[in-house]
Amino acid sequence: MKKVELTTSISVYDSVQELPKDVSVLMQKAIEAKKDAYAPYSKFKVGASFLLENGEIVTGNNQENAAYPSGMCAERVAIWKVASDYPTVKILKLAISASSSSHILKEPVAPCGACRQTLSEYELKQKDKIEVYFMGEEGKIIKTESVLDLLPIAFDKSFL
Repeated sequence: MKKVELTTSISVYDSVQELPKDVSVLMQKAIEAKKDAYAPYSKFKVGASFLLENGEIVTGNNQENAAYPSGMCAERVAIWKVASDYPTVKILKLAISASSSSHILKEPVAPCGACRQTLSEYELKQKDKIEVYFMGEEGKIIKTESVLDLLPIAFDKSFL
C-alpha cells in the first residue's frame, strides 16, 4: 500500500474591497444575481457569475421548485448559460455569493458536490483552470486556483 496525501491551497480575502478589481466586479455581479434567486422554500439565495476570456460576464441564481429535485443551483444555471451562449469561449473566473433569510452568513459558502462535478467537467473540457471565489453574505472570501482544488479526484469522461 502507498499512502498519497492531497493538499489544496486557498487564499482568503477579508472583504470584497480587498479583491482584485476584476474579481470585485465579478463578485458584485454574483451578489446582484443572488437578489433575483427564486428560493421560496429554503430561503437560501445564491448568485454566481463567470468571467469569460472575451470579457463577458454571465450570471445565474438558484431556482427552486415545489417538486424539490427539480430545482437548480446558481452555479449550474450560470455554467449552462455560458455553455449555451458562449460554447467556445474560455471561462476564467467564477464568483459565488450566498445568503439566508434566517441568519447572516458570515462564512464562505462553497459549491455543493453536484456543482463541483459539473464545474469540473467544463474546466477539464477547456484544459485550463477556472479560479473560484466564494463568500457568504458578508465577510471573508475564499479563492481556489482551480475547480479541481475543490474536487481533486474528479469523475470525468475518461471513465466512460
